[in-house]
Amino acid sequence: MNRVHLGVATKILIGAALAMAVLGCAERSLQRASGSGADMGEKHAVGAAPAAPSAATGNVWSSKMEEQKRTMEHATLGTGVQVSQTIDHRLKLEIPSDISFDTNRADIKPNFRPVLDRFATTLNNNPAATVTIIGHTDQSGSDAVNQPLSMERAAHTRDYLATQGVTASRIVVEGRGASEPLTSNDDNAGRARNRRVEIYVAEAAPPR
Repeated sequence: MNRVHLGVATKILIGAALAMAVLGCAERSLQRASGSGADMGEKHAVGAAPAAPSAATGNVWSSKMEEQKRTMEHATLGTGVQVSQTIDHRLKLEIPSDISFDTNRADIKPNFRPVLDRFATTLNNNPAATVTIIGHTDQSGSDAVNQPLSMERAAHTRDYLATQGVTASRIVVEGRGASEPLTSNDDNAGRARNRRVEIYVAEAAPPR
């Protein structure tokens, strides 16, 4: 009888040991799988870097862009329009209210038209270039008035260029209202300077 009990006990012990071994193997397998996944995730997070901008999203300062700059510098002499090359290789025209728009108005002034006429010619000579027009206001009115007014000024500028043969789909318009003043709005001179249109011309670099 003791031998029987001893045999049963032995079998129970052996079965328990086998079960523990199986459980241990399974736990180690899960840990390895879990650890591998964690490593992969960590490596992905650490190794991940912002995608470098492709050549197609960059700008190039081509000979045509340089020609546009020289042409607009000559065409705007004495008008107060500032012509420059930006750090990201765009042509920038900053057009003050003296020749662009009156207070609370989006109608293009007569003095602005010759500048836009010449500008349209340079754009038609460089069909690869795209244009962004940004309208700004002073702080004379509320945001509810200034925001749509700034957009309307940019849109009127685009529409005028379109009448001169520039494809409207090449032009993006934005309105910033009074959110980006160049100077204080405390006096008429400051408000006049803040009431402006900025035009940016970009030529995309060819894909590599």
